[in-house]
Amino acid sequence: MRSVLSLLLIITLVACGGGHELTRLSDESTVLAFGDSLTAGKGVSRDDAYPAKLAQMTGVTVVNSGISGETTEEGLQRLPLALEEHSPDLVILFEGGNDILRNYNLTQTKQNLNAMINLIKKSGAEVVLVAVPRKSLFSGAAEFYEELAEEHQIPLQKSIVASLLKKSGMKSDSVHFNQAGYQAVATAIKELLEKHGAV
Repeated sequence: MRSVLSLLLIITLVACGGGHELTRLSDESTVLAFGDSLTAGKGVSRDDAYPAKLAQMTGVTVVNSGISGETTEEGLQRLPLALEEHSPDLVILFEGGNDILRNYNLTQTKQNLNAMINLIKKSGAEVVLVAVPRKSLFSGAAEFYEELAEEHQIPLQKSIVASLLKKSGMKSDSVHFNQAGYQAVATAIKELLEKHGAV
């Protein structure tokens, strides 16, 4: 009987994404939103960027560390200082869009993101990943995001960006969002954090 219960527990954990669970954030916690223009909030004011909206919805401090135009190579160089400066409990890693738009070697993009995830983990922070779609109007997330999420056993928000890029009413230009779009990003990330126990 005990072995049957143990088996049921394992099945339940797998079904619920066991191994992807996050530590619950408190009022004292700091979340580092690290990325490019989609984190910075290009197209809207800083107060309407997704990190500000996420902070409002969760009550947790969310630092907007987004740099417009940044590539994963540049992000990898910038990340150690950001981790040292903010000592985050959780990092939302949302990079790769500029690599894809500029037709960079995506094997290198994946390696850069992998190195960033390792740096975040080494700092003692947890990490969630936000995927960017391939360079096609109807494409879903680039495959390497899912591969990285599986390799590192970290939560992945893989659909929100691809979904919003197909909706003109959510965009301020061809690749950036308006207030409603960034609100949708914040809501999707909040739901991901809730699913994995962080909020």
